[in-house]
Amino acid sequence: MTVTVLTISDRASRGIYEDRSGPEIEAVLRERFPAAVLRREIVADEEPAIRAAFGRHEDADFILTTGGTGIGPRDVTPEATAAWCQRLLPGIAEALREASARETPMAMLSRGTAGLKGRTIVVNFPGSAKAARLGAETLAPVMEHALSMLAGGGHP
Repeated sequence: MTVTVLTISDRASRGIYEDRSGPEIEAVLRERFPAAVLRREIVADEEPAIRAAFGRHEDADFILTTGGTGIGPRDVTPEATAAWCQRLLPGIAEALREASARETPMAMLSRGTAGLKGRTIVVNFPGSAKAARLGAETLAPVMEHALSMLAGGGHP
């Protein structure tokens, strides 16, 4: 399994702010999938930059983003994801919001989405370290099954 963790943050991309959410996602994945190939990149909150990063990592099985999913004026991750993907996977986004809502009512402000382009699954997590970790923990149990389904495998 190859996973790219893409942190979307103006401040982190300029070195003003230390990325805390990307490492949280990575920690969950290393624990759950020790043999996985993990890559990380940080880009600014700009739709063209986000889509370009998706293109650079379209060989990954998963691109997990963190940041840019809220309602702020520069939060454009869901739009970039929807524009790049060929098909949406609304059940993933719904499950992530449901899990987050058990922790905080602020989860209802998340606009994160998930989709598929070719054989790459893109999932948006919020930018807080706690929410990113929870997102990775919520998604991890279905990741291998998703890859099996994409390869034409049936249900267990």
